[in-house]
Amino acid sequence: MAKEKYGDSRRFDPNFKGPIHNRSCTDVLCCLLFTLGMLGYLAVGYMAWSQGDLRKVIHPTDSRGQFCGQKGTPLEKKPLLFYINGLKCVSLTVLLEFQCPTTQICVEKCPERSLSLSNAKHKKDMQYYSQFCQEGVNTALPDTQLTKDEMCPGMIIRSEPIMHRCLLILQKTESGAVVSVDNTTINVNLNATSKTSDIVVEARQVAMKIFEDYTKSWRWILLGLVIAMVLSMVFIVLLRFLAGAIIWTIIISVILVIGYGTFYCYMKYVALKGQAGSNVTLQDLGLQTDFYIYLQIQQTWIAFTIILGIVELVILLILIFLRNRIVIAIALIKEASRALTHMMSSLFYPLLTFALVSLVIAYWAVTSALLSTSNQPIFKVFNTTECKYSGQICDPQKFNSSEVFTQCPDAECLFAFYGGETFLHKYLIVFQFYNLFMFFWCVNFVTALGQMTLAGAFASYYWAFNKPDDIPAFPIFSSLGRALRYHTGSLAFGSLILSIIQVIRVILEYLEKKLKVAENKAARFILRCLKCCFWCLEKCIKFLNRNAYIMVAIYGKNFCTSAKNAFFLLMRNIVRVFVLDKVTDFLLFLGKLLIVGIVGVCSFFFFSGKIKVVEEAAPSLNYYWVPIVTVVFGAYIIAHGFFSVYGMCVDTLFLCFLEDLERNDGSEERPYFMSKSLQKILNKKNKVMSK
Repeated sequence: MAKEKYGDSRRFDPNFKGPIHNRSCTDVLCCLLFTLGMLGYLAVGYMAWSQGDLRKVIHPTDSRGQFCGQKGTPLEKKPLLFYINGLKCVSLTVLLEFQCPTTQICVEKCPERSLSLSNAKHKKDMQYYSQFCQEGVNTALPDTQLTKDEMCPGMIIRSEPIMHRCLLILQKTESGAVVSVDNTTINVNLNATSKTSDIVVEARQVAMKIFEDYTKSWRWILLGLVIAMVLSMVFIVLLRFLAGAIIWTIIISVILVIGYGTFYCYMKYVALKGQAGSNVTLQDLGLQTDFYIYLQIQQTWIAFTIILGIVELVILLILIFLRNRIVIAIALIKEASRALTHMMSSLFYPLLTFALVSLVIAYWAVTSALLSTSNQPIFKVFNTTECKYSGQICDPQKFNSSEVFTQCPDAECLFAFYGGETFLHKYLIVFQFYNLFMFFWCVNFVTALGQMTLAGAFASYYWAFNKPDDIPAFPIFSSLGRALRYHTGSLAFGSLILSIIQVIRVILEYLEKKLKVAENKAARFILRCLKCCFWCLEKCIKFLNRNAYIMVAIYGKNFCTSAKNAFFLLMRNIVRVFVLDKVTDFLLFLGKLLIVGIVGVCSFFFFSGKIKVVEEAAPSLNYYWVPIVTVVFGAYIIAHGFFSVYGMCVDTLFLCFLEDLERNDGSEERPYFMSKSLQKILNKKNKVMSK
């Protein structure tokens, strides 16, 4: 009945020997749609490149809208931005966003010492001081005139270049932050809480130290990543021989740990009998902030005992009734290791996926930056006294002869930001949304291409009757060629569905952040429910797409037909699917955890100087956790890349294994293609073996 509900079983085909060679293009309409989308994406990138200006991101801009440090300009040797009245810049907003309501000029280097204009009377001091004045200013003018019109700073405060901007060096004290000028301490108000002030003051110093640590330890970080790659390969090879031992050891360990936990909780329950106050119920106790109080009550420990006992019973029942399927899962995992040893090139395929994804990310990031800079410089009126024109847009070329300057002589027309009414800027949100959507589509397409390529290669391994003699030459390249030549449309179709869901999730995240300000609890609750639903939907679509690509790689049919066939095949074997999926996921998680743990522990002992043999080789660092965290994160990414190939191999072999059981019966006309170990576990045998 179940087989009728989820389609008929696969029938025997004497001509079927693995991935078919005579196939045609699938999902042509989606292929054309993807092609048009890519052409549009390239057109948007071209418009952004022609109208955008990355200099607005790379180089800071002075008050005249000129780029500091740009090659081929008079400011080429002045790459840093200096603020005339630096004290106006000492606020939380300015420190985070680099916006400051004062005249800004480009300088060669930031002030290395503090000095006030009134004390710069010596010739040497004035030469040093003049390099921080506006170009062409006569420093012989009275001090009041120089500072009033912000031709020169009233005082120069020692600063450091951060993001190509000269930011003040603040010293933290109990009363806040201070700067020192001519041996005089000046208190600075950051317009923030004390805690936030401390973070702002210390953040720059921490960033500089972290950068310094990277410059000293990058070679050792690369060595740690190479070790992670070697360990990943070794672990995959060991799974061929030790998969069963590892899985059963873990299962038995979990049973023993939960059993001991149940026994311990029951003994605590017995020990509390008769003690005063231990018979109070949780309902009478109510909500307590001190968790230790709950541990003094009998009801807590009897609840723990019951919960752990139920978990233990469920695990034991699963092992009793599903033990044979766990054995099959272990055998398939071993078979996947054999396949990988015959196709070692597949382990390096993630490098191609990584390169393509990196290219997509780079194109998206550059296009996004160019789109955001496809505008014109906007100048506004800045003044120190009351002026009705304050904040209005102005033209710096005509400002001195305008009515604004006549009524507000102390006002200045300074660069404010980039804006304007250019075509790209006018429809900036539309183009940025299209850029984001195509980014998701391209990333998912590249991922799908990798999955289909690996699936085709591993399927050719399974359906080779005499392994490894019947495995075709260069299976990875052959599978990649088939996927690109015939199934670009199917790849685009599956990745399009997933991209739409991901974009919707991004929109929901954006809406939730907007609603946090409005404090609309009902709307936020609905959004969180929608986020949860779309998260689950995304996981389901990824699972279906993955299996659909396997079927496309084998049979060459369109995406919808392949997805339906894969779904029905899995539903006809739902128990095996559940067991294999969980066992494989757990084993791969264990492998990742083991590799990351080994690399992380070794890097900790090395960078912390606890290994005496190589203590002198270890670099002297400000924070030894910086390279450790980097190595651990990189090791996880590398392990994930290797094990993603392994997981794809297991999934492909599993689908082939299910079809093998439905197609064949072990007779001379219909022999099994599965390995002898799988045949032995299933109590099956080919009556006539291949010569």
